[in-house]
Amino acid sequence: MKPILFSNGLIFNDGFRFIGTIVVSGGMIRRVDSGRIDLRDVDTEAYDIVDCEGKMVMPGVIDEHVHFRDPGLTEKGDIATESRAAIAGGVTTYFDMPNTRPATTTLEAWEEKNARAAEVSAANYAFFIGATNDNLDQLMKADPTRVPGVKLFLGSSTGNMLVDDDSAISSLFRSFKGVIACHAESEQIIAASREALKREYPGVIPVGLHHILRSRQACAVASGHAIELARQTGARLHLMHVTTADELAFLTPGPLANKRVTAETCPHYLLFDHESVALTGGLTKCNPAIKTADDRDALLRAVNDGRIDIIATDHAPHLTAQKQGDALTAASGMPSVQFSLPLTLQLARDGHFAYEKVVERMCNNPALLYNIDRRGFLRPNYWADIVVVDPDTDLGITDGDVVSTCGWTPFAGMRTSFAVEQTWVNGRLAYDSRRPEPFTGDQTALAVRFSPL
Repeated sequence: MKPILFSNGLIFNDGFRFIGTIVVSGGMIRRVDSGRIDLRDVDTEAYDIVDCEGKMVMPGVIDEHVHFRDPGLTEKGDIATESRAAIAGGVTTYFDMPNTRPATTTLEAWEEKNARAAEVSAANYAFFIGATNDNLDQLMKADPTRVPGVKLFLGSSTGNMLVDDDSAISSLFRSFKGVIACHAESEQIIAASREALKREYPGVIPVGLHHILRSRQACAVASGHAIELARQTGARLHLMHVTTADELAFLTPGPLANKRVTAETCPHYLLFDHESVALTGGLTKCNPAIKTADDRDALLRAVNDGRIDIIATDHAPHLTAQKQGDALTAASGMPSVQFSLPLTLQLARDGHFAYEKVVERMCNNPALLYNIDRRGFLRPNYWADIVVVDPDTDLGITDGDVVSTCGWTPFAGMRTSFAVEQTWVNGRLAYDSRRPEPFTGDQTALAVRFSPL
């Protein structure tokens, strides 16, 4: 194959933006040059040209928090379908969570997931191993060059992988040297809230009260406890889907480098408030629950100042029938991997933070946090995971646009000026929105590799 020349795009890389050119061959980036070139001076026989004039060019998004439902929950989605949704949204690498059926809590189950992804994934992949009350031996045997970390549920969620044995939690924090990615909600506080709501609403607890059921106190207490334990033990703690201003008070602003405690939030916490749950009939019900408009605004500020290090999706598709019900029975979770980048870029255009912050939070920082081998930046000798974005469109999001199996999106009706035009995975064009059939089928997705922390 001829080298590929991405010409005259607005390149976002390493905290800078500049008009420039990228040369790719053999799946790798070979050159990144600043300055405009005249395509009339280029030997078109020597290169395949991708004209990026007027486009944004950035590293592929690394979504370190998805639930692709494979195995066991594949009526909602699977690795094949959801990875296609990912590349349609500019996501070139994803880390899948362990609360499947069976749960990914053994090395055998983890290997089976990898084998499945090697056959069908359209994007690069890695899989967390889930902690239980009694599987520390399995976690300690995991290959740190192939596993991003351990997922710890300190609150029940889909799959019911709650870890509630204090000695098991303490042993994990003291023994595991990689990233401990934590779902932090106090199960005791949630249980007390559940009983109080049942007394107040003896028939059906309205779905719009989900944020009372899974309260801000439940998040703040569990997050505070996890952070204190991490500081006592030196563990590498990553708080997933932070939702409250209370939790932000525990976190440190500034660059990710040298932090031992980091934090993630998700687009739905930056775009919605708790009133959306009732307004959408439960479509935005998720765990942890979306909190108030003030919390949303605090999270947007935290993305800007670095208390939030990563924006990931917690992509968790359900069929619409499974989203029906009350605060106790409607399924929690929503699909979002396809629209996370365009909508976060729109938040930047609306003045909440710079475009460079989007690239840092969605591409650079996941690579730094997990010590990913040669991804997350546009640098020579890095894998050519590249996204070309049209910044001057008028995209109205509809359910009809959805690639995920579930066939709906909580973002239906929203508009954005940004559209993913092309997604390149390991130097191969995987998605091109301008084609009648945008998925090229020419994917060479790979298992992600890590350098041990």
